[in-house]
Amino acid sequence: MIMKNFFRIITLSIAFLLSYNCSNSSDWDVNNSSVGAPQNSATVYTDSQITEMVKKDALKYFWDFAQSNSKLARERYHTDNPSDDANTVTTGGSGFGLMTILVGIKNGYVSQADAVSRLTTALDFLQTANRFHGAWPHWINGTNGNVLPFSTMDNGGDLVETAFLAQGLICVREYFKSSTNAAELALAQKADDLWKGIEWSWYTKGENTLYWHWSPNYDFQMNMKLQGFDETLITYILAAASPNYSIEKSVYQNGWARNGGIKTSGSQFGIPLVVNHNGANGTVGPMFWSHYSFLGLDPRGLSDEYVNYGDVTKNHAKIMYEYCVRNPKSWQGYNSKSWGLTASYSRNPDGTTGYSAHQPNNDLGIISPTAAISNMPYTPTESMDFLRFLYNENYSKYIGIAGPYDAYSIQYNWVTPRYLAIDQGTIAPMVENSQTQFLWKLFMNATDVRQGLIKLGFHSTTYGF
Repeated sequence: MIMKNFFRIITLSIAFLLSYNCSNSSDWDVNNSSVGAPQNSATVYTDSQITEMVKKDALKYFWDFAQSNSKLARERYHTDNPSDDANTVTTGGSGFGLMTILVGIKNGYVSQADAVSRLTTALDFLQTANRFHGAWPHWINGTNGNVLPFSTMDNGGDLVETAFLAQGLICVREYFKSSTNAAELALAQKADDLWKGIEWSWYTKGENTLYWHWSPNYDFQMNMKLQGFDETLITYILAAASPNYSIEKSVYQNGWARNGGIKTSGSQFGIPLVVNHNGANGTVGPMFWSHYSFLGLDPRGLSDEYVNYGDVTKNHAKIMYEYCVRNPKSWQGYNSKSWGLTASYSRNPDGTTGYSAHQPNNDLGIISPTAAISNMPYTPTESMDFLRFLYNENYSKYIGIAGPYDAYSIQYNWVTPRYLAIDQGTIAPMVENSQTQFLWKLFMNATDVRQGLIKLGFHSTTYGF
C-alpha cells in the first residue's frame, strides 16, 4: 500500500508528464558531448577543488537561473528547453536556495551587497504572495505571487514546503541579525516577520497531529497527516518553535512519533534502521528524507525520547550505499563510486523522461547525484568517491551549467540535462555543513528553534541542551 506521503510523488509525476509531454524527450546520449559539456573534462581536480566546484555549481541554479521577477527558485530548469515553467516558483526549493546563497556569501562566491539586494527582492515578493493562514502554496507564480495549484485540491497552503522555506528564513535572520548595516538589519527583520506569520497551529485541525494542506476551496480534504519517518520532521520542530502559533508536545508525540511507533528494531545489511521509513517495507526510503529537514537541523547527537537522529540519518545513508554496492538488481553502473537513490527525474520504459521516488523498493536503475553528494555529512568518504567519479571521470557526461545533472543511468546510457530546485538545493548546504557546520550552527543556535526543540523533549549533546 502506498503511504500517504507518496501521494505527492505520484501527483508530481503526473504533473511533470502532463506539463512536459514526454513525447518531446529530454534524453541525451551521454556520448554526445555537445550538450553543456565543459571544455576541461580531462582535468583531474583535488578533493578541495571538487567540493568548492560543486558548491559554486549548485549556487548557479539559484543565482543565474532564478525566476526573473521574484528572484526565488524556479521549480525546474531544463537546458534542453529553458523556457519550460520559467515562472513557476517552488516554495521549499526557494528555502533551500536561501541557504545556498548564504553558503555563497560565506565563501565569497557572490558579494554580500549583491546577495542582500537579491534576498531583499525575494523576501519582499514573499510578503505579498498568496498565503493561507500564513502558509505559502507549493508553487507560486513568480510574476504576480498567485498560487499555482500543485493539483486540484492542492491550491492553498502547503505546510511542509512552508517549513522548508522557513528553515531558510531563520538562517537568513540569524546570519544578518547582528549586522551594523541598515539594509542587512532590515533583511533580518523581514525574514523574522515572515517566519512569525506562519499559523502552524491552524494546520492541526484541533487534533494531535499536523496536516500537510489547507485550501480555501477544499478545506482539509486532502487529509494528509505528517507522520514519521520521512522528510517532514522540520515542520514539527518549527511549529513548536513558533512564538505566535505554537503546537503542544502531544501533537508531536501523536503525529510525528506515532506515540513511539516511529521506532523499529529492524535492520538491513546488519545496520539498524532505527526508525520505520514510511512505506519502505522494512528498508529505507529515498535519501531526501534525511536531507530536507537537516539542512538547518543538526542531527549529530540530537535525540528525542524515542530515537537518536544522528543514528537515523547516518544509518539511512549507510544502508543506501550498501544497497547500491550490493546491487541486487544487477544494474550496470552501480558500485562504490556511483550510488545513491532519491526522488528525481527518471527514465520511463519508453526512454522518455519522467519522475520517480527512487529507493530500494523502487529501484529503476537510476542514480540521482544529489543523493550521494548531500550525504556528505553522513558518509564523507563514500560521498567524496562519488564526487571524484563525477568531476574527474565523467565531467563531460554528467556535469552541466549548474552542476551535476539531476539523474543518469549507465545501464541505459541515459542522462537528463535538467535540474530540479529541491535536488540542487541540498547540495551546497550539506557539503558546507560537512566542512564547517555553517548552517547547522546558524539554525541550532537560534533561540526560538532551541526553545521549540526543548519543548518537544529533544536533547543535543552537540549544542548542550
